[in-house]
Order: sequence, then structure tokens, then C-alpha cells
Amino acid sequence: MRFPRFLMQLILGIGAGIVLALGANWLYAAVFQPQISVVSPDLNPSPEVVATRPPELPPETKALLAQAGNIVNPPRGDVRLMVMSDLNDAYGSTTYSPEVTKAIKIMPFWRPDMVVCSGDMVAGQYPALTQAQMRAMWQAFDKNVAAPLRQAKTPYGFTLGNHDASSALSVTKKFLFAQERNMAAEYWRNPQHNPGVKFVDQFEFPFYFTFEFKDIFFLVWDGSSHHIPTEKLAWVEKALASPRAQQAKMRILLGHLPLYAVSIGRNDPGEVMENSDKLRAMLEKYKVHTYISGHHHAYYPAHKGKLQLLHMGILGAGPRPLLTGNTPPWKTLTILDIRFKSPDLTTYTTYDMRTMRVIDQNLLPRFLAGHNGMVMRRDVNQLSASERQTCLQALDVALCTA
Repeated sequence: MRFPRFLMQLILGIGAGIVLALGANWLYAAVFQPQISVVSPDLNPSPEVVATRPPELPPETKALLAQAGNIVNPPRGDVRLMVMSDLNDAYGSTTYSPEVTKAIKIMPFWRPDMVVCSGDMVAGQYPALTQAQMRAMWQAFDKNVAAPLRQAKTPYGFTLGNHDASSALSVTKKFLFAQERNMAAEYWRNPQHNPGVKFVDQFEFPFYFTFEFKDIFFLVWDGSSHHIPTEKLAWVEKALASPRAQQAKMRILLGHLPLYAVSIGRNDPGEVMENSDKLRAMLEKYKVHTYISGHHHAYYPAHKGKLQLLHMGILGAGPRPLLTGNTPPWKTLTILDIRFKSPDLTTYTTYDMRTMRVIDQNLLPRFLAGHNGMVMRRDVNQLSASERQTCLQALDVALCTA
């Protein structure tokens, strides 16, 4: 069958037009449009690629991030710790403040290598509590805090506080809260509640013990009251002097009561460790870098002598104001990044857990003068003449040194 001549010309004309149009589009794209690399999805990525990808955030974490807006995630160090303290609510409580729940749910956003708590995980130190109530408190802690950390495979370094297992003594030198101490020991010695740390010495776990984590040596002492017995201090010194401790890149101490007072309502002898200057001298001798403590319910990053003092704020009930200054009594959480080659070694990023805003360190007082000594903010190395005079009006010369 032969096509009419006019039909053949029409078909050839249309074909030529299409070719010219395609050619023009190609030329325009090649000359005027940027080149776009089309990468097909890697259906079988290498283990190295998988290891460097940040994990997918859980839905509850995404929801919190969406609600809070832009939350700062600081540059990571060689090791990242998420540090919290004083989680408890009212005596006997089996519920936790919203800030505790928020801290656990938002944790995957910061991707800490380990979570650290400086005490008061449950709401004890109340003589009328029954064993059933004590056990219920620890079950609530496990459900709300410990179990989610185990599920996330995040190690948990901790020390016991006065509301967990107070070591306060009666006039006959017996523990006033022996049942609470027994209950705390029962919980932590249960293999199902393994905190996931690499123990070095479980001397009197969970009251006194040491563990290692990523070239850091951690020592935990029982700072649930102001007094540490002489024989326990002998163990502390022996542990810090050990080759394992001294060969580590860093040494950190965990305890509940701080060495020096920093908050209103806690500026009394029984609220800090006794013989604080002697304890500090021992810690400096064995090159302990940081003492992380709680109990005073107020965030204050400080130093005295060569020892860094991280006074943790609170996540639970009852934040307190600092001894001086006009900052509000925050509920806080600290992301502590460690860089082994940095002269400062540690960087703190501390959040007001109600607003999720980072707390500006410069808003905090440059120094605090508690009843047993003065501490300076960690970035302050020398007081002005007027600041020193203010300290001397409150304390004697010996206590106004840092």
C-alpha cells in the first residue's frame, strides 16, 4: 500500500519537529541548567556506612522535638555523657515529674555514650515507708528510667542519694534507714538490673564501686550522707592510686553530696561532705578531674584548686536558688562532652528542661561563698578586689581561696 505524497511529507515534517525540539531541550539543559547527580538507593550499604548513619529517632523523640522547636545539639566530643540528678518527687512517690519523662524520651536526640546520675532516683528517706512501698518505688524507677536505658543499650553510671539509701547514722552508729539501703542493694544486685558498665571493683556495690568507660575511670562513693568511714576512704585512695585508675585518660568521681555548699537551704554542715578540703586534696593528689554531685538542687559549674566541681541541677521536685545571684531555680540536664586532646577536657551544655533552652553560664554568679568555703565558676580564675572583699565579709581568709 502506497501513502499519498502529501501524507508522507506530513509524517516526515512532524518527525523532524520532534527531533529538533528534543535537541533544543537537551542543548538548553546542557548549557543553562546545573548538572544533577542521580544516585540510585544503596540497597546493600557497607557496614562502615551503616555505622556512621545516625539512628532513626523514636516517634516520641520526634514529637518532643517538634513541640520544643530548635533544640541545641552541641558538637560531639570523644565521649558524650548525659548527666542528670535528683529525679525523685514527694516521699514514697511512684510517679516522676514531666522533666524526667522528657529527659528519657529526648535522650536519643543527643545520642549519649552513657547516662550518669548523681543520686536520688527514688523518693525514700521516710521512716514510715513499708517494704512494699519501697519496692514499688524501685519498680517505678525501673519502668520510667532504667528499663528504657537498657532497651536503648545505653550504660548507666550512678551513685546513691539520701532518698535512695541514706547512710545517716543513729546515736548507736547504726543506719537509720537500713531497710531502704537493703532495698536499694536488692534492686541493683539483681542481674536483670545490670547497669551495663564495665566494673573494675564492686567493693560494696552499689554503695562503693569503680568502673571503666572509654578510657575514663569512674569511682563511686557513698555520699548519701556527709560522712564516709575511715576504712571506706582507705579503699577510695587505694582505688584511685591503682594502675587502672592512673593509666586512664581521665578520672571522674560520682557522689551525691557536694564538697562545698552552693544553694539556699543546703548551706549547712550536714548538707556537704565533711572534711571537704582534705577530701579535695586527696582527689587532686590522684588527678581526679571532675566531681559530679547532686543534692543541692541547683546547677553550678565550678572549680576549686585543680578539681572541677559539677553541681547538678534537679529534674524532680524542689529546685533551689543559688546562694547569691538572681537566676531562677531551674530544672536542668547537662550534656558533658569530653575531648581528650582539649586543654579544658570537658564542655558542658546545660538545658533548662522546662523550655529546652541552653543556660548561659555567664548568667551565673562568678563565685559562691558557702559556709565551708568559696568556689569559683569554672571559667573564672581570679576574683576582683571587690569580689574578694565580699567573700571576706562572709568567710575568713582561709575559706576565701580557690
